[in-house]
Amino acid sequence: MNVRPTLSLGDGEVARIGLGTNRLTNTPEHVAFVKDAVAAGVGHVDTAHSYTGGQSEETIGTALSRFVDGVVVATKGGSRAGGGRPEVLRAQIEQSLRSLQTDSIALYYLHRVDPQTPLEDSLATIQDYRDRGAIRQVGLSEVGVEQIERARKLVPIAAVQNHYNLSERRWDDVVDHCAREGIVFVPFFPLRGEGGRPLAEIARRHGAAPAQIALAWLLRRSPAMLPIPGTLSLDHLKQNLAALEIELSDAEFDSLSQGG
Repeated sequence: MNVRPTLSLGDGEVARIGLGTNRLTNTPEHVAFVKDAVAAGVGHVDTAHSYTGGQSEETIGTALSRFVDGVVVATKGGSRAGGGRPEVLRAQIEQSLRSLQTDSIALYYLHRVDPQTPLEDSLATIQDYRDRGAIRQVGLSEVGVEQIERARKLVPIAAVQNHYNLSERRWDDVVDHCAREGIVFVPFFPLRGEGGRPLAEIARRHGAAPAQIALAWLLRRSPAMLPIPGTLSLDHLKQNLAALEIELSDAEFDSLSQGG
């Protein structure tokens, strides 16, 4: 089964393996790394207001302020209890716009549904920025199907970002729902799962690293899947992107699915 190497996100097509940036710091080395990542073929860079105390967004803003075309930068706000309040989200969105050095965020996630704030109130704030053009597409993180559908009554949902990998499968229903509904599913921590002996054997068979096989399994699992493995190594990043070229057989996919 051939796996499509790109999907639609933002204003165009991006490679189906992006870059997670929860360890970026605003140093010349990391600015250079982000530039090199885009040059290597990364079309989706994922960050958040909370990552490394705001340095992740600042690094990306410094590196990519002139790379607007062809790169979808996603960020998030409202990661803690109370963070979904309208005044808190507004302040975080404004800071993200400044840090990313942009007047329009390609994809903005509500980082967590706030137990202290109705989902509708949080999304109304994000929708206000979307109406102004300061946010182009909206996403949700760590949500179930019911929350996705509640949200879609208020604003179009372009992406859902949940914890998912070979071992962490509790969001299987969300993965399938997103595929049916044309919503991009972005698994975070995509490489933390354990594949056991099947993973190691399949990696040897393909002459690949186990991480590459884990990514290939995710890509095969759903056509809406866009993993965002985090790395600060250009070599590892290129290795991750090379997983786009790996085709698992039906038997290999089933073996990993059953053993994960």
